[in-house]
Amino acid sequence: MPSINISELAILLIEPSTMQRKIIQSHLQEEGVNNVEGASTGEEALKFMKQYPPDLVISAMYLPDMSATDLITTMRNSDTLQDINFMLVSSETRFKALDPIRQAGVTAILPKPFDHQDLKNALITTVDYLDTNELELENYEVTELQVLVVDDSLTARNQIKRILTNMGIQYLTLAKNGLEAIDKLRETHFDLIVTDLNMPEMDGLELIEYIRKDMNDSFIPILMVSSENDETRLSNVQQAGVSAICDKPFDPHSIRTILRRILDE
Repeated sequence: MPSINISELAILLIEPSTMQRKIIQSHLQEEGVNNVEGASTGEEALKFMKQYPPDLVISAMYLPDMSATDLITTMRNSDTLQDINFMLVSSETRFKALDPIRQAGVTAILPKPFDHQDLKNALITTVDYLDTNELELENYEVTELQVLVVDDSLTARNQIKRILTNMGIQYLTLAKNGLEAIDKLRETHFDLIVTDLNMPEMDGLELIEYIRKDMNDSFIPILMVSSENDETRLSNVQQAGVSAICDKPFDPHSIRTILRRILDE
């Protein structure tokens, strides 16, 4: 069972527009969420979070004093705020503008205007993030799994680490690119590799090819977590032998389902 219900979520809503705040609050109330605090600037929000950390921050993209990218970067670099869930509500559609937020780890990115069901799904995802129930597997003892996480983004590595730890996985090794991952693979036997695609030195595709061909290891499950939308690149990753691909942003429920499939198959 999840740790809390949707109605119990404590939410900080950051929106300069009074009208937009009322619209979002109305949708939240439909789901029984009444513990909603408001802020209109990034600094105001950060000050509130330090005193009363919420379960979820819902923010517009452009605030009077900073962007949502600046805000979430500050949060992820803070020891006390880095684990707070973050949802973006914005009419922004440019990949370059949204990708840094995806990389920082968000519960959801919703458009303006958004569909109520999408908001509800994002709230369910937030509850999943807060869920600390252990992953149940048939072929592995979860607490004994050795997992290698490969991503050039520190915030992404920390987010993936937090989600996997909440599932009961205790032995996590981190690497910032494929070359560093290969060094780790030479030292330790891993039961699972979770990797990004776009990385310096050696990217995720090259890492998969090295594992499958040079190391001749066709058995170790490899999960790729990436915001890549180039179908040709993703097709190449599939052909290289990845076990599964998950989009950024991702939700813990999807990760749980994928891990059960690739570890128990």
